[in-house]
Amino acid sequence: MVMKIVFSDKKNGKTAQAEVAKEQEQMLMGKKIGETIEGAVIGLDGFKLQITGLSDMMGSPSRKEIEGSRKAYALLGSGPGVTGLKKGMRVRKLVRGNVVSSDTGQINTIITEYGAKSADEIFPKKAEAKAEAAEGK
Repeated sequence: MVMKIVFSDKKNGKTAQAEVAKEQEQMLMGKKIGETIEGAVIGLDGFKLQITGLSDMMGSPSRKEIEGSRKAYALLGSGPGVTGLKKGMRVRKLVRGNVVSSDTGQINTIITEYGAKSADEIFPKKAEAKAEAAEGK
């Protein structure tokens, strides 16, 4: 399965997704949530991306407080992996650690430094994206 990077722009509120080439995945291994990576990994030369979250191939979210790339059952009251709890309630959930590993399926990032490309080039229009998806089927 291919690792994906989801990058978002806080200025205009748009989000896009790009696949990471197998050769480039090694550059991401060992990075933690909160660290900055080069955008050149996904073809965004000059851009800097800050890692805000991860999830593995099975969809388990990562938690910043769990060290390493291991899976663990953590007692959680809020945050990634927890929804719909009443005040004061906690639940034990399976979550992954804060390090990018070979099991990582998706890396969520925000753009911290901008390169030469404009926002229109980075974020495809919805109509164009739907047309490309229809052609690919």
